Order: sequence, then C-alpha cells, then structure tokens
Amino acid sequence: MPRAKPQNTPFKERQEILKEFWTTIALLESVDEIKNFFKDLLSESETFMLARRLKIARLIYSGLGYDEIEKKLHTSPTTIASVHAWLDGGFGGYIDAITKLRKELGRQAALEEKLEKARDPLSFESLKRKYPLHFLLFNAADEIKYRPPKRLRK
Repeated sequence: MPRAKPQNTPFKERQEILKEFWTTIALLESVDEIKNFFKDLLSESETFMLARRLKIARLIYSGLGYDEIEKKLHTSPTTIASVHAWLDGGFGGYIDAITKLRKELGRQAALEEKLEKARDPLSFESLKRKYPLHFLLFNAADEIKYRPPKRLRK
C-alpha cells in the first residue's frame, strides 16, 4: 500500500480516522485478540521493529547506556537516540506503557515463583494447598493480591 501523507487529508477526516483506530485498539480485550489484530495489520518486521523500540525504551528507562543496548539488541545508535528523544519529549505514552509493563512483568514473575514453590511438596505453598482451612486467610489474601488485570484474565 502506498504511503499516505497526513497533510493531504483534511484535519477533521484525519482526526476521525485516528479516533476510530485508537478506539479499535482499546476495544481489544485479550492478549490473543491484540496479537491477532497486529498480525493482520502489520508485517512481521514492522511488528518486530515496534516491539524492539519498546524494549529499547525499557532499557533506557532502566538506566542502561547506548553501548550496552546496542550490543544487547543489535540496533543502531540512531534508533536508540530517536527512541530516547521520544521518551524525553513525547506525550508520556512510552513511560506509561513501560510502568504498566514493569508492574505486569513483576506480577507474572511473582506468580511464577509462587507456582514453582507450590510444586515442592514440603514448601509453605504446598501445605497451604493441602490444608486449605488452616490457611484460609492466607489463601484469600493471595487470591486478591495475584488477580490479573481484566484484559489478561481471558
């Protein structure tokens, strides 16, 4: 598909098209729905480039230097610099996404650690599962603490 210049489209029409696009993305509820939407919308290389930019932003936000990021992701310093510029001068979207992603990855890691402990028959987690009434308050607190966001429950 040939590139369309946004400047050649009337402002009101451009706003309507973008609003419809953002609304469509916001209506997707599960990771699978979002993944399938972007697989249909973008090529594999475009998807990878977007994902890599997000990874670069995460690494910059966590304090890694350009050289370390360049070696780790095999990307050019120009790409890293442009992501850094968007991170500093953008609308806050990168930072919001990174903050939410960091929180979700931490939640997933804690859940994975909990599942790993539950596999050991002599662990505290295993005893809680074996004798649920003895640990009723612990189990209720854990259920509340590890509830995933609505979008990821499906």
